[in-house]
Amino acid sequence: MTERVRILAGRYQVGDLLGRGGMADVYEGSDSRLGRKVAIKLLKPTLANDPAFRSRFRQEAQSASRMAHPTIVRVYDAGEETIRDDSGVEVQVPFIVMEYVEGRLLSDMIADGPLAPERAVKIMDGVLTALEYSHRAGVVHRDIKPGNIMVTAAGQVKVMDFGIARAISDSAATIAQTSAILGTAQYFSPEQARGESVDARTDLYSAGIVLYEMLTGRPPFSGGTAVAVAYQHLSEAPVPPATLVPAVSPALNAVVLRALAKDRFERFQSAVDFREDVDVAVEGKVPDRAPGGRDDDFSTTLFGVNPSASAGSAATLRRLSADEDDRVPRTQSRPPVAWIWAGISLMAIVVVVTLVWVFNLTPPSLNSGNVAIRVPDVAGMTFEQAEAELTKTNLRAVQVQVVDEEVPAGQVIKSQPGPDVVVPPQQQITLTVSSGTEMVRIPDVSYKSAKKAAAALKKAGLAVGETRKENSPNVPEGVAIGTEPAAGASEVHKGQEVTLIVSTGRISIPDVTGKSIDEAQTTLSGAQYQLTVKVIADRGCGGRAVSAQSLKGEQAQKSAVELTYCAG
Repeated sequence: MTERVRILAGRYQVGDLLGRGGMADVYEGSDSRLGRKVAIKLLKPTLANDPAFRSRFRQEAQSASRMAHPTIVRVYDAGEETIRDDSGVEVQVPFIVMEYVEGRLLSDMIADGPLAPERAVKIMDGVLTALEYSHRAGVVHRDIKPGNIMVTAAGQVKVMDFGIARAISDSAATIAQTSAILGTAQYFSPEQARGESVDARTDLYSAGIVLYEMLTGRPPFSGGTAVAVAYQHLSEAPVPPATLVPAVSPALNAVVLRALAKDRFERFQSAVDFREDVDVAVEGKVPDRAPGGRDDDFSTTLFGVNPSASAGSAATLRRLSADEDDRVPRTQSRPPVAWIWAGISLMAIVVVVTLVWVFNLTPPSLNSGNVAIRVPDVAGMTFEQAEAELTKTNLRAVQVQVVDEEVPAGQVIKSQPGPDVVVPPQQQITLTVSSGTEMVRIPDVSYKSAKKAAAALKKAGLAVGETRKENSPNVPEGVAIGTEPAAGASEVHKGQEVTLIVSTGRISIPDVTGKSIDEAQTTLSGAQYQLTVKVIADRGCGGRAVSAQSLKGEQAQKSAVELTYCAG
């Protein structure tokens, strides 16, 4: 259907497809009126079935277009085009015209592996700068994820899709459509998973997940279904990034875990706080900030939040609770100190007993339904054994092979998530399996001197074992004939011993007497022996058989052999 949408609003030419997403396709385009290159996002027609969405979408696109900042992809225009689909029915295709950015998606960069902490922090600085600007403008993104972050060749960070998520979630769109806009549940905040109102701290939680993924190469929570992932956002603690990547400093580790606090009041309260602590942590210093951020920022943390929302009430109650300690002591009588200490001791005992009970709970059984499962320790097993163990506990195994000089081939080195991590049923567990030492190809060393041939084998990572001498019709003495295994054969393990075959410079001439002169000539002058054959006719006998041979056995290469045959 999008093939028919070539000109939008009479001015935007739709060009080549740049990418596809769950909610839209992005095309390269040009603005014929202003003569500039643009990016055009065509939303799925199913998102525009509801007039309430179209109205909300226009409002949010207009809000996003007012945000002009170097770290935010500019929105130039938005609207909808009426077209006819394949069945002839008219449908509305919403579109957004955006700034064209030359660069890579952060999701593609992470797919290449974890980023260096310094690089990750530099990118996160750009993301948080964009969020600081948008939050002060009263816009909460709601869909911060690597797929919505671009990094140019010069290292400039560009965040895109501001306002689109809100247009969906605040309209009458279905939950399936909302999921297409809001992206995967891997970047949800706990309040989004509970269906509560969102505020600026929701974006900061998602930014914390993006930072975690940049540092480790994977998000902190994953599962087979969105529900399973949402469950982890609500109840499971993430594996500290420093546990997965030792290069992550303790200070940066602490900042990431602070950003991923389940309680939004325990997280960073503004993008400024988050960015300052990240910059301090990357220098190896532990940020010194009390939970909840600056006091003077308290009233400005909920950018764009409805004053009547429950989160606002919660904020007020927490503030009142915090102010209790600052009030002037009352003159009324208080309970005796001994009673106070007795109450504190009783509470401490209750807490300790509860903790002991919780930590000694046995893991839920496999058949108890959709419950969390502890990952078993399968390191040291073969992949087949580990796969069977994970299948038995209702988990799925996937194999990734790596070269390891110490761990035998076929043996599991580690799992991800690691042992004792709690995951939902049918979670995919990545098993890192040793492929043994590195595989290399044997180089062709024929016609090299024995010394140079041995050096070439060692350079290829192979060991020279036996040096075996063999006769050759044409390879000079002391020169390599080849190797065993032969060059070009299947790859062998690095460090494997290879037999070097060296020429003796001689040839073993077979006895051809009694054979026909034609056969004898063909044999001795052929490629296997390469000898010069001189024929002498004997008229005293008949039958053309060879009656005499001048040379037999070990002889010098290229020797001349006289054959006498019966020619009478």
